[in-house]
Amino acid sequence: MSTQSSPHDGKHFVVQKGKAQCNQGDQLPQHKVTAHQHHYWNDSDGNADFLAVTEDDLQFNPPGPSFGQCKLKPTPGGYLPCSYAPAGKWQKTYNKVNIIGKSIVTEISELQCCIGGMITINDHGQRGQMSKQNVKTADSKTVQHINPLVKMQNFKELVEESEIDAY
Repeated sequence: MSTQSSPHDGKHFVVQKGKAQCNQGDQLPQHKVTAHQHHYWNDSDGNADFLAVTEDDLQFNPPGPSFGQCKLKPTPGGYLPCSYAPAGKWQKTYNKVNIIGKSIVTEISELQCCIGGMITINDHGQRGQMSKQNVKTADSKTVQHINPLVKMQNFKELVEESEIDAY
């Protein structure tokens, strides 16, 4: 069996609450998913923050000059606001996973702006969360070697009694 590596290996899928950056701007807007309203990454509750960003999701929040002041538009007093103008779809997308026939955006995806800037991912927007199941299945000896200050059995008992949701 041949396993080819991909530049997307180990990279996160981008969600709506993630942030983009332009190498010519000074602000980091959030993505705005407009291509669909049905597919979420790591959120079973359907929170809009976790909508999956696809190659066709080209809008940002806040709208307008999303990336702030554009370094490509100097004035005597500074810079003019961004005139965001995407040159097509997101590039370097992950095409092995599709949402309604559209490739998904990962941490390495890029979007060219017609003005001259290159838009990349600043923050994918996903956050890891610990569950009771994670603690329950953790190897106590390994945890003890990594962090000798944690008494794993005591921690497991504390977590079982806590309000952390079980998955």
